[in-house]
Amino acid sequence: MSNSVFNFSAGPAMLPKVVMEQAQSELLNWNNTGVSVMEFSHRDPAYVAMAKQAEHDLRDLLNVPDGYEVLFLQGGGRGQFSAVPQNIASKTSTVDYLDSGIWSGYAIREAQKYVGAVNVVAGNQETGQGKAIAPRDQWKLSDNAAYFHYCPNETVDGIALHDIPDVDAPIVADMSSNILAEPLDVSRFGVIYAGAQKNIGPSGFAIAIVKKDLLGNPQPELSSIMDYQLQAKDNSMYNTPNTFAWYLSGLVFKWLKEQGGLTAMGQTNHQKASTLYSYIDGSDFYRNQVNPDYRSIMNIPFQLADERLDERFLAEAKEAGLMGLKGHRFVGGMRASLYNAMPLEGVKVLIDFMDEFARKA
Repeated sequence: MSNSVFNFSAGPAMLPKVVMEQAQSELLNWNNTGVSVMEFSHRDPAYVAMAKQAEHDLRDLLNVPDGYEVLFLQGGGRGQFSAVPQNIASKTSTVDYLDSGIWSGYAIREAQKYVGAVNVVAGNQETGQGKAIAPRDQWKLSDNAAYFHYCPNETVDGIALHDIPDVDAPIVADMSSNILAEPLDVSRFGVIYAGAQKNIGPSGFAIAIVKKDLLGNPQPELSSIMDYQLQAKDNSMYNTPNTFAWYLSGLVFKWLKEQGGLTAMGQTNHQKASTLYSYIDGSDFYRNQVNPDYRSIMNIPFQLADERLDERFLAEAKEAGLMGLKGHRFVGGMRASLYNAMPLEGVKVLIDFMDEFARKA
């Protein structure tokens, strides 16, 4: 794929060019109906068929077992911060959370509103090789947790936990920034949720994959549109869904299957990440502050040798067609997000720019 602009934004993020071109071509005449998919009733048989196909393709990509519901919801990942405890825990429950970064912290603070106690089992720590998640043998797990929550890939911090935790409680995972990036054993999880705006589709949309045996006893005050069992009963159409986001997500799922599925996508994503990390590690001008064992393959933060050059770097990068490289406001520096739609070509163009910038600085 050739592109004049490469968008490294952490989200809303770059979407596959061919998907955007198809959406553009169908915008005013979807499915030869003469109207846009955004104008279509979500109850119409043609739209329902499209929605069912999108769910089928997602299940196929992730090899989702039969004992799971796949839900298409509104509210993004933040909406699930409150939906999870209210759906699968009680007001007196203890729940375990791993605090591995900024998004884990947000999830913890939201859960504290709805349960008896949130037990933070562990956090991050500094090592001689950079930031890392505390090792499993240091976690202080509860004996009776209703669930264990973690974020496998922290978008802001660029920290990832690559192995699925070995815990007794049902595992809940916020996979907003790494879902569909590589193969995944869904059967190890109780709930997987993800905001759509990184590897799936437009912002404001969310996916939840929920084990059926966790459903059935939500908290009484739970909003109906966040009720997993109710949404499952109505095929995610209890309320009018985000019809355009669902359609566009379905196109992305088809595109992923055309690329060879998650095995092929995982190989490409690891190649992209290792290419950029290798360049940064070999440079005395750029640095990454995450322990190599915990580095994200999706979000790669890096700092310049002199932070006074940051604004110049961003301005010249934008002129070179490299967008979205500014680091999160909480951590500063730079961040290159390498989601599925980012081709290896974009990483190579970024490295060429970084090399030239360092040479001139």
